Amino acid sequence: MGKFILKRFFYGFLVLLGTATVVFLLFNVLPGDPARMMMGQHADPKSIEIINKDLGRDKPLFEQYLMYMNDLSPLSIHNQNDVSSSIYLSDEKYSYTKLFKVGSDDVLVLKYPYLRRSYQNKVKVADVIKETLPETAILALTAIIIASFFGILIGVFSAIHKDTWFDKLSLVFAILWMSGPSFYIGLILAYVFGHVLSDYTHLNFVGSLWVMDDYGNGENLELKNLILPAITLGLRPLAIIIQLTRSSMLDVMTHDYIRTATAKGLSFYAVVFKHALKNALTPVATAISGWFAGMMAGSVFVEEVFDWKGIGKETVYALQKCDMPVVMGAVLVVAAIFVIINTLVDILYGILDPRVRVR
Repeated sequence: MGKFILKRFFYGFLVLLGTATVVFLLFNVLPGDPARMMMGQHADPKSIEIINKDLGRDKPLFEQYLMYMNDLSPLSIHNQNDVSSSIYLSDEKYSYTKLFKVGSDDVLVLKYPYLRRSYQNKVKVADVIKETLPETAILALTAIIIASFFGILIGVFSAIHKDTWFDKLSLVFAILWMSGPSFYIGLILAYVFGHVLSDYTHLNFVGSLWVMDDYGNGENLELKNLILPAITLGLRPLAIIIQLTRSSMLDVMTHDYIRTATAKGLSFYAVVFKHALKNALTPVATAISGWFAGMMAGSVFVEEVFDWKGIGKETVYALQKCDMPVVMGAVLVVAAIFVIINTLVDILYGILDPRVRVR
């Protein structure tokens, strides 16, 4: 089991390393001068030279890559004496703990990954992500809870009432929800519930902002504004969960132990919810975990449509301003979340099902 866990974490590390490499190469070949973005178009050449040196852009690309990976690594080597060194251990950049010396000037430190600073406002990218990531997590978590609850419920009843009007209607809606882009569905929901039915929903769509009317108050403003973005984000996983639950339930209901439980006199719903559903949820759990990780990365359009102040909207704003450190940091954090969740799910399956470890 230990070997299986180590292998999964090693694979996850390789994915993160590849992601960091691709992100670095992609954003360092784009045109544009970060120094001019930070200082403005009328900056003097001396100031531009100083900023480029601080960013390490006066060095060859491979050396810049090594500096970038050194900043990202929790265990890294830094120079503690020479201020002009490209790997100088600056208190302004790093939150660290010294471990031991490596040579006369260098020291091995344990630190938080340093994601550089924003070109626009000089704020640490880590602080920007720390402020916006919880908002995206709340949106994604709410969306996956809604999708899981209603998806499993509808899927179970579709399997119980197979080939009825309810079953066929649920499959039609599942196909429609899967085929609809989230930004398009979001615009429709915004128009219908924020404009046409605003007298009943008490949500008014003003420009790009959701605001409460006189029926609401400041305490439940954010909670009420969460409803439509969460529903929009959760519609596609809802459709997948409905279909997976239905298919899995239909398969499980044909097993011998279900017939045995029915023959013992258990009620129909006791057989369905206590025996069949428990064993039918394995593929559904896989879909839920994957979709939750995906929604952390895929909420960009929904956040933009509903002006939700999450990491997706911050990434779009950074792209518009060519603020590459923020974009790179956001991509890396989302990739790390995706890898961690999928790795933990793989390990959990390995614990629950030894056949996974054997394969």
